[in-house]
Amino acid sequence: MIEVATVLVITLIAVVAMINFKDYINRREAITAMRQLGKIVLEYRRQNARVPSESVFLSEKDNVKGSARLSNLVYRGLWIDFEAEPNDILAYAEKNYPSSLLDDGYVVLMFDANTVWMDKAEFERLLKQQQSEVEIEMTRP
Repeated sequence: MIEVATVLVITLIAVVAMINFKDYINRREAITAMRQLGKIVLEYRRQNARVPSESVFLSEKDNVKGSARLSNLVYRGLWIDFEAEPNDILAYAEKNYPSSLLDDGYVVLMFDANTVWMDKAEFERLLKQQQSEVEIEMTRP
């Protein structure tokens, strides 16, 4: 009986570990894909003195390794102007990890092409500070 219980406990631990490892890999791939997009945006800005349009940005997304991890990508290029700060949010994708040890959050591409992971509360606070009333109204589902 002890052997059966031991095998069950070890199996349960292995399954939980594999699920969390899968979520960790998905999160790393999303961050890596967003970093690649950041490099593309920097090059575009260098050549054109502005951020790419949403259609250009999303077409570039399809060419980035790991882009499947950014399926719910939101691009804010329309709302970014010449006075943008380096920490203005340019693009983001929400990552949910139900029944996992990883916290939910967002992979975020800043205006300066820095890519960061933010927990939900921090992200929502920063986005709220940066959004205008017009953006909020136009992007409301």
